[in-house]
Amino acid sequence: MITVWGRTSSVNVMKVLWLLDELGIPFERVEAGGAFGRTRDPDYAAMNPNATVPTLVMPNGFTLWESNSILRYLCRTQAGGNAFYPEAPEARADVERWMDWTLASMNEPMRVLFWTFVRTPEAERDMDAVAKALVAGGRLWRIIEEVALADRPFLAPSGFSIADIALGGFLHRWFALPIERPDLPRLRAWYERLLLRPAYRTHVAVPMT
Repeated sequence: MITVWGRTSSVNVMKVLWLLDELGIPFERVEAGGAFGRTRDPDYAAMNPNATVPTLVMPNGFTLWESNSILRYLCRTQAGGNAFYPEAPEARADVERWMDWTLASMNEPMRVLFWTFVRTPEAERDMDAVAKALVAGGRLWRIIEEVALADRPFLAPSGFSIADIALGGFLHRWFALPIERPDLPRLRAWYERLLLRPAYRTHVAVPMT
């Protein structure tokens, strides 16, 4: 059976569990990261020298870290995966574009907002950093609103894909955090479409801890 190492509160673990559930693949999960520790233990370091989560362990012993790489790998090796990761070069590149953009652009402002409001005591919060993250995040979400969702229901023209899975955790946090957000109706509609997916509600649209 596939094993996923990582705590369910990690946005990067969430996306892997979400995809496994979408594919109907049974898995077992081992708590790791954050308060659970384990990521600096020698046996874990042998699988993932970065001391991060998630780490995927396949039944044949193959291990893989980096959540977006795990998404691609699962789609390439598991039945039904091509539905979320198309074969055609242009369609695949469009999916990967948004996955890479999530890491390169969206990750930092959303990290600041999440850590400030969920994991930092109120008296210790850096509200100047929050203000900057809100400006950056608002600009980036507007790109999704005006470019990706201008004429389609999901990020890529091919339909629901691992691009949506890669960004969907940040999307939930954007709407769940106690922040002021610009009015982006297409973004809200995309969030509501994702909420119709049972795997998203189970693994991603959950209380933040």
